[in-house]
Amino acid sequence: MDTIASLFSFITTPVSWVIVQFHSVYGALFGPDTGWAWGLSIVSLVILIRICLIPLFVKQIKATRAMQTLQPEMKKIQERYKNDRQRQSEEMMKLYKETGTNPLSSCLPILAQSPFFFALYHVLNSIASNDTVGVINERLLESAQKAHIFGAPLAAKFTDSSDKVEALNSSLTDVRIVTAIMIVLMSASQFYTQRQLMTKNVDTSVKTPFMQQQKMLMYVFPIMFAVFGINFPVGVLVYWLTTNVWTMGQQMYVIHNNPTPGSKAQSAYLERLSKHVTRHGRTRNRRERAIVKAIVAKGRDRNEYERKFINGLNKAGLAAQTDGMVIKSEGTAAAQAEDGTATGAVPKRQQPKRQSKSQRQSGTAKAADEPTTSLTKSDAPEDSKPASAAAKGNAKPGGSTRSKAQSGQRKGPQRPKSPSKK
Repeated sequence: MDTIASLFSFITTPVSWVIVQFHSVYGALFGPDTGWAWGLSIVSLVILIRICLIPLFVKQIKATRAMQTLQPEMKKIQERYKNDRQRQSEEMMKLYKETGTNPLSSCLPILAQSPFFFALYHVLNSIASNDTVGVINERLLESAQKAHIFGAPLAAKFTDSSDKVEALNSSLTDVRIVTAIMIVLMSASQFYTQRQLMTKNVDTSVKTPFMQQQKMLMYVFPIMFAVFGINFPVGVLVYWLTTNVWTMGQQMYVIHNNPTPGSKAQSAYLERLSKHVTRHGRTRNRRERAIVKAIVAKGRDRNEYERKFINGLNKAGLAAQTDGMVIKSEGTAAAQAEDGTATGAVPKRQQPKRQSKSQRQSGTAKAADEPTTSLTKSDAPEDSKPASAAAKGNAKPGGSTRSKAQSGQRKGPQRPKSPSKK
């Protein structure tokens, strides 16, 4: 490890200078020789580095999603050229070039952070060896050796001997308890970060070997941290635990606000977005408009969660536009105006009740007997009957003067009904 750390000695001076600047601030608050002053200086170094790496983190997210999108095509190439490794590699490189993706982009934050990690290790190892390094002079070296974090010296390791730990004014039990707790927390945070990535932010509609590799890494990384952690000084464990917690929080923010399409996290996000848009009747900010715009642009290529989101807006009387805006649907507004409701629900059509055969027959018989009964009870003179008959004869076929008896009977002479046989 000393050989690896020496390779990054060119960045040792900048890292030591940043730690000293933070130490001067926290030393004025907690005292220059306390573990809080040196521990918070390391934590602040992590935060500063991770803030600078945010652009690379965004690029990592885009590269990871681009690789997930290419998984079906990559699987086809692997199946097509499974017996020709060279042709398979050529087709893979061609696919990466056409789509503008780079598999190494997902490793950029780790690669960019590694020089700072090994430089910090080199600084803390020099403090443990009582050697000045970078801008840390003898006065600061003595102050750092006195600093203890929960009873463990900043430069102590889990594998140190009792004599070396006693030289740093501590006990071997305190060092091993503190380092063991830090190693467990460091491994647990790494496992949780990878697990929430696999269970919530992965497109479940695509089953590829890439997902199996990620599941394997979910268990391999914590084991690696546990194995290598026993050889890290307490200060490096503070650094690595802080960066794991930062990564976990950063990953939770991304999953909550910008999930991978087709994942469970996208389903939960679109449900929340649908409620907010329905409540306010519009998209509230630029990020929401960008999400709606991307969903509308997909058209028929939308996944099931995106189709459910669009259908939910339509049911609420809203329509998503190509620019990401959401407006009231004209068809639903017209239905509301006619029905007089504000819910946007179209009134159901009332279906007539079905009549039984006996009811239909009784209705026909009643219609046939109605003119005769009305004429029998009428006191009108007989001279009016020819006039009415003439009026009926002059009426046009299909006119409104057609009686119920005529509408209920067939044209032509009617055959008398035969009496039913007992």
